Amino acid sequence: MAVKDLEQEGGVPTPRLNDHFIGHADAEKTVLDAWNSKRMHHAWLLCGPRGVGKATLAYRMARFVLSGGGEGGLGLFGDAPDGLHVDPEDPVFRRIAGGGHGDLKVIERQYDEKKKRLQGEITVDSVRTVGNFMSKTAAEGGWRIVIVDAADELNRNAANAILKVLEEPPANAMMILVAHQPGKLLPTIRSRCRRLNLGALEDHQVVELLGRYCPDLDLGERDALSGLAEGSIGRALQLHDVGGLELYTELVQLIASLPNADVLALHKFAERFSPADRDAAFATITQLLHWWLGRLIRFGATGQAPREVVDGELAAMQRMAAAQPLDQWIEVWEKISELMSATRGLHLDRKQALLNAFFMLEETMRN
Repeated sequence: MAVKDLEQEGGVPTPRLNDHFIGHADAEKTVLDAWNSKRMHHAWLLCGPRGVGKATLAYRMARFVLSGGGEGGLGLFGDAPDGLHVDPEDPVFRRIAGGGHGDLKVIERQYDEKKKRLQGEITVDSVRTVGNFMSKTAAEGGWRIVIVDAADELNRNAANAILKVLEEPPANAMMILVAHQPGKLLPTIRSRCRRLNLGALEDHQVVELLGRYCPDLDLGERDALSGLAEGSIGRALQLHDVGGLELYTELVQLIASLPNADVLALHKFAERFSPADRDAAFATITQLLHWWLGRLIRFGATGQAPREVVDGELAAMQRMAAAQPLDQWIEVWEKISELMSATRGLHLDRKQALLNAFFMLEETMRN
């Protein structure tokens, strides 16, 4: 396990370390009911948007089962457990947190030392030993568990290797698959799993979690980040790490000035994303621009005003929606999306790409 998995960056625990879980009581109850009725499925597929808690639930399930689930399904006084929580001081929790539990295997993308980044997919080398691991007798006499995070990152050979295990599941063995885009999985994998859908968190839940993990943020900042994150605490934390709220505020101010934008201000803004070490910031600003345009299109299509994250964005949307019909904005959205994708994929000039995007918006408004 990588060292980073043992760290809490900025006070935010990784799913392996996180004992705090909110917003998905129904999903947790489904797992608990299956355990209490002794009908624990051999494979679970946890689906939903990125950053809503799927991996956290996967580790929560693993800790619960490997700790005996309340003494083999019974609580301290002989009653069934009423939750999946395991105390962080429990030996099972601590061994899983340290990556040293003999009955848990985690499959995830590996770090490429040559390219200094995570591999783009989970390869068959990472899953080759899963079948053997699952079929062995549990080291501690209970269950054997494999977590795949995320299953939609498996390449075809790796997916086929996982499927082979699912087709002949051993006794007292469980596989937990995390999937951001379950449609990418083989239908035969999906059909062999019990699916749990985890939806977006409520805004107030994201605000609560931001207060827990980022106590330096005031309530207004947490509320704005929750609006940008659309129910994903993972996205909210990522945006906070790269200054996403500040970037979004500047982006909206520039859009609101169209079609009479300050050219010098546009150039200064775009120039910030040119350096090679600004990959994360460029990815963030392109995602935010794409997201903003998507909201503009939904507003134009439905007439329903979106939540205003920062001052001035609703007025800007109203002016732009009135300036051109919806099909024009859809066309611009598609062109800008293609431009940003090509810029990232072909390593084109980032500053020029952003300037061209703003010029497209400006020209559309003028025409």
